[in-house]
Amino acid sequence: MSKVFFFSSNVSCEPYPVYPLGMAMVASALLSEGHQVRQMDFLAEHRSDERLRQAIAEFSPDVVAISLRNIDNLDSLRPDEDRYLAADKHLVQVIRAVTTAPIVLGGPAFSLMPDEILRYVDGDYGIVGEGERVLCTLIHTLSEGGAIPRIMNGSSPALNGTEMYSPLWEKDLVHFYLEKSGMINLQTKRGCPYDCLYCTYPSLEGRRFRPRETEAVIDDIDGMKRAYGVDTFYFTDSVFNDREGLYLEVAERLISRGIDIRWAAFFSPNGLGSKELALLKRSGLYAMEVGTDAASEVTLRELRKRFSFDEVIEFNRLCNAQEIPTAHFILFGGPGETGETLTEGLANLQRLENCVVFAFSGIRILPGTGIHRRAVREGILQEKAPLLKPVFYFSPLIHREAMNQMIRKAFKGRRDRIFPPSEAHLRIAAMNRFGYRGIIWDKLISFDPDRAAAVSARRRRG
Repeated sequence: MSKVFFFSSNVSCEPYPVYPLGMAMVASALLSEGHQVRQMDFLAEHRSDERLRQAIAEFSPDVVAISLRNIDNLDSLRPDEDRYLAADKHLVQVIRAVTTAPIVLGGPAFSLMPDEILRYVDGDYGIVGEGERVLCTLIHTLSEGGAIPRIMNGSSPALNGTEMYSPLWEKDLVHFYLEKSGMINLQTKRGCPYDCLYCTYPSLEGRRFRPRETEAVIDDIDGMKRAYGVDTFYFTDSVFNDREGLYLEVAERLISRGIDIRWAAFFSPNGLGSKELALLKRSGLYAMEVGTDAASEVTLRELRKRFSFDEVIEFNRLCNAQEIPTAHFILFGGPGETGETLTEGLANLQRLENCVVFAFSGIRILPGTGIHRRAVREGILQEKAPLLKPVFYFSPLIHREAMNQMIRKAFKGRRDRIFPPSEAHLRIAAMNRFGYRGIIWDKLISFDPDRAAAVSARRRRG
């Protein structure tokens, strides 16, 4: 059996610090195979090169596995260029200075552009997609002296729900993230059957939902609450509310087992009625992040969304009736965006009462997505153009800066309308300093009827 040093390189706290869940799940798989594992999170270690060197020297690993979470920050108004990957490249150099063990790269960022990132960061091997099964295979082959391709695909075949391991939690890391963000993230299923034009989830996790066993998810939650006092969770599924209703089983079992927690997740704004929302709230749902993505009928259709904006309005009304805070994420400047659709979209957002809206300018182009194919077709970039540094899609039918100015004007004076994205980070940091933890944007919403009426009246007066 081998000694495997797991390392999460992510140090981004935008929008909030996130437990390195992928590392914990793959580490759990290797431990079950008899390997000795050591997990380290660079953010929790205060970004210290010296602590990294010391930990590797003390553990003396046979293999180092690094999880890469981000390529950049997806913000066209404040692009990070290669800040994330340049930091990863530096960390590989730090690791190589203290060990000759092979370095295996993985994680969601790596899986997006594996060949380019493996070369740039200078790893030895890479794993695309799920790492649980294939990393075990890679380590076994290495120990036997066998030949290994530099990049291996971990998602062929994809794991089914019974093959997905509970995370191997690290006590110190759990306490660190509870202190920093007040919550722990957990996954109930993988994959995404939707075909949104910009999205990488189908290529990363497959084009169908693969749920974990509901009881295993509930056991994880119950165990975390009992062992560490965790009472707030974020479900990291690509979309929590699947058409088959598996998400309702999770809510029902939380209720039937009497597990008192608060939780949030990412939702699609269709397929949810009052009955479903009431059940979710009884189970502990306290906030919903919503993949609305566009604000006009044209841009919704161009992004391949499967709902109308009237459905978004109705969904938001039902959430308000249940007093569940919602945040809608809107991508302006995408395919089909014109001055007319922008005007329509900003007017539509005015119809969304008592919710938060996060707006983005342009859409980050990533390989294997529909937006990449469209950008090539429209001559915005060459098919083989490098994408390690951020490249954004903007509709050729709209002036970028004029669009940004219109969004700023429409959002001016409203604390529940966030643009540009960096404004959200500033507000969250300010609220952190006052002791707030969690997703935080939910604090911008009040269901007090007198206050809501006063705010509505002020908006009508202009």
